[in-house]
Amino acid sequence: MSDSESNSLDNLVKRDSLVETNSDWSDDETAVKSGLPVGSLATGLCYDVRMRYHCEVRPTTEVHPEDPRRIYYIFKELCRAGLVDDPDSVHPLAPQTLKRIAARNATEDEITLIHSQAHYAFVKSTSEMPDDELVYLEKTRDSIYFNRLTFASSLLSAGGAIETCLAVARRHVKNAIAVIRPPGHHAEYDTAMGFCLFNNVPIAARVCQQTLGDQCRKIMILDWDVHHGNGVQKAFYDDPNVLYISIHVYQNGKFYPGGAEGDLDHCGEGAGLGKNVNIPWPDQGMGDGDYMHAFQKVVMPIAVEFDPDLVIISAGFDAAAGDALGGCFVSPSCYAQMTHMLMTLANGKVAVCLEGGYNFRSISKSALAVTKTLMGEPPDRLTKTAPTQDAIETVGRVMATQAQYWRCMYPRPPQHLAWADRLHDVLREYQAHQLYENFKLTPLYIYRNKISKSFQNQVLASANYHERVPLIVIFHDPPELMGYPDPVTSKLEAHNCWMSDAQKDYIGWIISKGYAVIDVNIPKHVTQVPATGKYEEEDENRPTATEELANYLWDNYIDFFDKREVFFLGVGSAFAGVVNLLINRENLYKRVSGIISFVAENPVRAVASSTQVWLSKWYRDNSLVFVSESHAVWKDQDRKPSKRYGTLFKSSKSSLGEMMTEHQQQVFEWLADRADEALDETEDEADEDMAVSG
Repeated sequence: MSDSESNSLDNLVKRDSLVETNSDWSDDETAVKSGLPVGSLATGLCYDVRMRYHCEVRPTTEVHPEDPRRIYYIFKELCRAGLVDDPDSVHPLAPQTLKRIAARNATEDEITLIHSQAHYAFVKSTSEMPDDELVYLEKTRDSIYFNRLTFASSLLSAGGAIETCLAVARRHVKNAIAVIRPPGHHAEYDTAMGFCLFNNVPIAARVCQQTLGDQCRKIMILDWDVHHGNGVQKAFYDDPNVLYISIHVYQNGKFYPGGAEGDLDHCGEGAGLGKNVNIPWPDQGMGDGDYMHAFQKVVMPIAVEFDPDLVIISAGFDAAAGDALGGCFVSPSCYAQMTHMLMTLANGKVAVCLEGGYNFRSISKSALAVTKTLMGEPPDRLTKTAPTQDAIETVGRVMATQAQYWRCMYPRPPQHLAWADRLHDVLREYQAHQLYENFKLTPLYIYRNKISKSFQNQVLASANYHERVPLIVIFHDPPELMGYPDPVTSKLEAHNCWMSDAQKDYIGWIISKGYAVIDVNIPKHVTQVPATGKYEEEDENRPTATEELANYLWDNYIDFFDKREVFFLGVGSAFAGVVNLLINRENLYKRVSGIISFVAENPVRAVASSTQVWLSKWYRDNSLVFVSESHAVWKDQDRKPSKRYGTLFKSSKSSLGEMMTEHQQQVFEWLADRADEALDETEDEADEDMAVSG
């Protein structure tokens, strides 16, 4: 080789080198980062058959949901999948099986990091109680049973959680799952409840913090059990170093464990303010799309900003499809996807600790999916990813609530809580002004036992409402609003907001025909005195209040003037008042000539009565019910809707305003035809009366 060729080769090698001249790349750093120091580690598994010894002293014919076999079926499923090196495992085994983590008894000092000395002593005392006393405790305590091995199993469950979390935090394993029972997240400082005796995950978290110091100072606990983890929340409510996020069914505080503590406005206190995040589903029936939406919008952004040293999952599988107690539809794939996202935190230090879940097949398949994901298997794809309206609204409110504590959460909630006027009151005042200016509608007096701005101009009527002409009574929700809020501050600019007020076109047509009209606005919230600027839910008693108002109007302004035709027009959920009026007032339907309603998101109302056998048929023959094309009533294509729902028409529009505009002419013609028929009949009756008198 010539000197020139040798020099060219040397230059080529230098250009292709991993370390360039004048680069800040370090040879030492290259050596440290080589290989798979974490990925090559095994996933841990903690399971001990002795935890099954906690069982009922005197089982009844109905098997208790917290069945000792729960952990057995999960372990069996892992063995069947070849993930455990066990005599019962199905071969071939996984290339790297789960590394067993031995459970041990938690010490008294460890238990009392979270619980009182008296609580520890009480649980310990059950190991020496006679059967009758244990049965008495089961009957008098909150959803909990005992036997003389309950204490031993509970120590193992807490100790198993401790050893699992320590193994992950110390990097003895890549990550781990603890198949343990009894569960823990309901157990409070001095109370055993909800199948829980010692609160396993908080105990493990405290031990990790004390044992490892700054190496494990910040801990995130993600609780996807269908029930709120009241015990975990209380244990860390003022702790700035523990982030607790719970996704659970709330049902306005009616779902177990009950009370307001699981609502989204419980965000921690003192130094822990903002470190408690509740995502409270309004009802059961939530599924994959809802949980993924919560993860993508709330859980992961906050978790990334918090930047934990360790992630512990309080893994209850009672939100899984098939669990009758939870009533939700989360799939194994969704649990795997959530686990996969959490594995991006804390350098992959994730410990999964079993909580609830009471369907053997559901918990087994879900736990298997989570374990395979921990071991490195990609999660299966989801088939249902769209969140429900309930999920979108709940998550949006959680984001607004948490925005004052986390930079990643927005838009910000309103800060000026002393604002006097709610927009729905302002809009009704504007509507009343316009309806007077254009059609001379004036307020009808309604007796009230309290004062609210929302009652002003609630019921408006044309001057001829008492005359012998067809009367159309409109019950409607407040007008629909659309706008573009600022993505950070949530402020609305007036010029970028629009109001849909289709009722005015209907009122204009009614007046032009010489008919009478009563316009009834049903606010979703009755403004309190003094008013505040905080977020308000729709009033719970709105349906009852609407029915009471409908009865009042019927007795004082409608039925009082007989021998005329009455039509009802219902828009949105306000129509419920009309439905209840028909059902609960005997033979009232005989005075009504027709009913029209528009349904977008609210339920289609059934009109039926056990005491008025012809009511449903009458409703079917004398109604027009326009339902948005996306409504759930159209999902079952093979099933014909019951006549109780009236004569249904599928609208091509989705919002109330669009539907009212789209079907305006159809409604006008239907009303005019029926009103003319009724008018002809009335004139014939009048002629007959004159002939008789003559």
